[in-house]
Amino acid sequence: MDILHKSYEYGKSPLTPSSLSSSSNAFLFGGNISRSLSPLLHGILFRSVNASWTYHLAQTTDKNEFLAKLADLKSIGVSITMPNKVTFGPLLDDLTEEARGIGAVNTAFVRLDSTGNRRWIGTNTDCVGIREAILQHNPHAASKAKGQPAMVIGGGGAARSAIYALWKWFSPSEIYIANRLQSEVDDIADFFTKTMPSTRLRYIPDVNAAQNLPSPSIVIGTTPDYPPSEPGEVLCWEISEYILRKSKGGLLVDMCYMPSTETRLLCTARKAGWVVIRGTEVLVRVCVAQQVLWLERESNERGVEEAMAAIAMPDRNVKL
Repeated sequence: MDILHKSYEYGKSPLTPSSLSSSSNAFLFGGNISRSLSPLLHGILFRSVNASWTYHLAQTTDKNEFLAKLADLKSIGVSITMPNKVTFGPLLDDLTEEARGIGAVNTAFVRLDSTGNRRWIGTNTDCVGIREAILQHNPHAASKAKGQPAMVIGGGGAARSAIYALWKWFSPSEIYIANRLQSEVDDIADFFTKTMPSTRLRYIPDVNAAQNLPSPSIVIGTTPDYPPSEPGEVLCWEISEYILRKSKGGLLVDMCYMPSTETRLLCTARKAGWVVIRGTEVLVRVCVAQQVLWLERESNERGVEEAMAAIAMPDRNVKL
């Protein structure tokens, strides 16, 4: 995986021949994570390569607690989720291109400087998870999507990861954005003007504006799965539904999987003839990318298959 090769730009490996058998720890820092799937998935992936590492939940937004865990020499990896993805980034020693380009950190890994001191490097594997989930379904998706429009539904942090993944690896002509508030889209456009100046974004204000647009080849949903109630939410749904129903043969990724993996958006897309990818599949690919950086080895396919089987079980009301 390319992220592993690039990680050595930030320093040398901290691992030794006995590291996998040591009692090293990885942590998830977030606000409401008691029902997270991450311990289950990381446990499966660790076991698949015979790593005696343990993945812990750290339900906190306390920066001092975060820094204390980083200082522990047994800490080898960190996951970061809401509401810490932006606030914890500046506490790390350096950030990768992905973290800077998206403006949020969901993963940190250790590399050693020239004197052997540990450095914590922040990155964003959400975008890698999106890329890998799409390519696993269609290895030719990047060439098929090149020069075609794509679309993102939503205007939060996950939308930024989706925009980054689409623009960097799928080369769309432009990216449509449907969202409840234009002001959020304006903020995104301003941000990407600074971090990825070539990005072309188009806000869709209403269904009429969508009627004459070429159909997107890839759509990524990033909004919660609850019935729209506010006017902006209703309009966003109407735009999304219209585009899915007028288009055929595209690919939809819905990053939401709560309270059910069978979201309203995913069901609408499938009924309209789209290939669909559940948010839990993206979640597994995010965890795989994190472990590539921590274990410094490519993923074990047996472990990935076992993780996929675990999230294919009946719906769980959980979050990453």
